[in-house]
Amino acid sequence: MIRMNKIYIFSLTVLAAAMTTLSLDTTYDHTLTDDEYRMSVGNGYIFFEVLEPEQLSFTYKTNPASFSPPWNETMTRVPLIPTDPPCGCGFIRNHDDVEGKIAFMERGDCSFVSKVVRAEQAGAIGAIITDQDQENDEMYISMVDDTTERSVGIPAVFLLGKNGHMMKRTLEMLGIPSAIINIPVNISAVQIHKLNQPPWLVLFSS
Repeated sequence: MIRMNKIYIFSLTVLAAAMTTLSLDTTYDHTLTDDEYRMSVGNGYIFFEVLEPEQLSFTYKTNPASFSPPWNETMTRVPLIPTDPPCGCGFIRNHDDVEGKIAFMERGDCSFVSKVVRAEQAGAIGAIITDQDQENDEMYISMVDDTTERSVGIPAVFLLGKNGHMMKRTLEMLGIPSAIINIPVNISAVQIHKLNQPPWLVLFSS
């Protein structure tokens, strides 16, 4: 009996040590530490939210361009307008629609700098460039300078192709010309489980 008690006590000791090592917690707390939060959202990312249409009303994560000014000023209820042509590499034919709004463009056919320059020439106050790969739901492209030494005066960000495809397809299906967004939005005080994330991907994929 004494031997069995010793074995039982020893087993409990090992189990307690294992639980301590693994930092097991019986409580369920969604609040992240500062380090966990930074790892979840990534440093330097810009977030925006779609207000209209309702089908796209989620919070989106984007990667800012290295060559454009920062998105320091919050733009509220501003239209996001797909450009014509979608790549934005040539003359933007719907410049009247783009003027005073945010240009929604696709990656490809020319440099990121060229796209943002074209958007600025069309009167856009910002640019969101999405990947042409409709299945890209995790890889954030770094939009870097093309060494042409052209200056850019409006902020620009990169959006995942999956998000961009869903947004454009939804606008086309609804027959509406634009989405209404707020950019940037501060999510630092929002718990992860309370974010209104797009259902078609994990928002904080790395």
